[in-house]
Formats: sequence, structure tokens, C-alpha cells
Amino acid sequence: MSGPSESASLTMTVDEAARILGISRNSAYEAVRRNQIPSIRIGRRILIPRHRFLRWLEASDTDPADTQP
Repeated sequence: MSGPSESASLTMTVDEAARILGISRNSAYEAVRRNQIPSIRIGRRILIPRHRFLRWLEASDTDPADTQP
């Protein structure tokens, strides 16, 4: 039996989030440290729940066209 594919994973790494956001690895780790990016820690490992990350990203969308009356 094979495991879930990477795209179906419930979590992502900080490096993956950095690539999605187009920021450096160090900036992503700093954002996690400041609780700017939702994350969980399991032992020494930092994981980002994919559904929370996507919700956070959507909530951060500040498209000026959306704010026009």
C-alpha cells in the first residue's frame, strides 16, 4: 500500500511555505517564530497545517478591487 502523495499531505514544511510565498527560507522561519505563519511543533520539527495555511493566505488577500463599493 502506498502512502499519500505529497500534494495530498495535511502538512507542509517551512521551506515549502517559503516557496509558495516567494520569500526566503530565513524569512519564513522568522515569520513562524513571530506566529505570523500558522504552524505546529512536534519535537524539533516545525510543520504547517496545509488547511490553516491556505485559510491564512486567503484571509491575507487584500485585493483593492474587493474593497470597492
